[in-house]
Amino acid sequence: MIVMDGCGAGEAPDAPLFNDSDHPATIRHVWEKAGPLNTPNLLACGFLAACKVGEPTGVPREGFGVRYGRLRELSMGKDSVTGHWEMMGILTEKPFPTYPHGFPKDLVEAFESRIGVGILGNKAASGTEIIAELGAEHVRTGKPIVYTSADSVFQVACHEHVVPIERLYEICQIGREVCASPNNVQRVIARPFEGEATHGFTRTGRRRDFPLEAPPNLVDQIGDVYGIGPVPELFGGRGFRPVHRSQNNVEHEQALWVALASDARFIYANFEDFDMLFGHRNDPVGFAGALVRFDQTLGSLLERLTADDLLLLTADHGNDPTTASTDHSREYVPICAIGASLTSKALRDIDGMTALGATVAVHLGIDWKVGTPVCGN
Repeated sequence: MIVMDGCGAGEAPDAPLFNDSDHPATIRHVWEKAGPLNTPNLLACGFLAACKVGEPTGVPREGFGVRYGRLRELSMGKDSVTGHWEMMGILTEKPFPTYPHGFPKDLVEAFESRIGVGILGNKAASGTEIIAELGAEHVRTGKPIVYTSADSVFQVACHEHVVPIERLYEICQIGREVCASPNNVQRVIARPFEGEATHGFTRTGRRRDFPLEAPPNLVDQIGDVYGIGPVPELFGGRGFRPVHRSQNNVEHEQALWVALASDARFIYANFEDFDMLFGHRNDPVGFAGALVRFDQTLGSLLERLTADDLLLLTADHGNDPTTASTDHSREYVPICAIGASLTSKALRDIDGMTALGATVAVHLGIDWKVGTPVCGN
């Protein structure tokens, strides 16, 4: 299963409840703004049709069928954790806390007391903008930059030459301990950066997430899952085999080939560049380029599929780069199932991203009662 991070398939019915009143439709709007795109494999797999862009042409490869449609998220969120958790059978019924005006004083004071130094920031901000704003002061004082976003996150940014990376991880682990109920933010995130004020600061590839502990889910049932990209972090690593953490789509692709050569029963990957590099930066042209590059990866993957394999393509939320917002968007997510045993057909919209986990469970022969599978063995 490959999660194309942020690649939403159109406005969800409850989008206004999540402050998305500008009718987000990530893939369709990218296509309209920067397309048409040379993505024949996404077209053949039904991914574009699921996102309301044209109709699929042919099949991804001879002897394989495709089923494609959209899933409506049921959980109260529009972020990677709630999305991935719901895929694996966890419904988040109560929204996690967010802090559009910064974190409360008592939480900040408790954090500062534990780490032994004051902080900078404490506001909702873009990660690239806040290090440009406060990076020089951080270098001068050694105070960590703490900020949040529209998501339930407590983010800590430090220059790697000022605060060593392992110390940043320690600070974030303290943040995870301090952020307890009612301030039980979904994720504490280490955001290391480098550079200097004159020529600018840039984030490095050693981000690490510290999420809340995941409730029991399908990953626990499968065990020894091969996770690629941020996926294992979203579940606190539980149920995943220890592997190197790839940091971008190029690295995720290389990790995918290693995973395919392994004995893993389930490969669970997240290709995050769509969201991280282009959705959050309102860059539809860059987003389109990432889709074209991923299509080439998908083509190589399709050539390697065997008759026993099932490939699922989906997304965890939207992140429409053509809207005014730089935050995630509440959208349907696409689902595309590709396998030799499938007859091709379009699916109706389905309630629940739990359909993904249910489909994985059926394919692997696991007894799992959450969600409705889109295909059998």
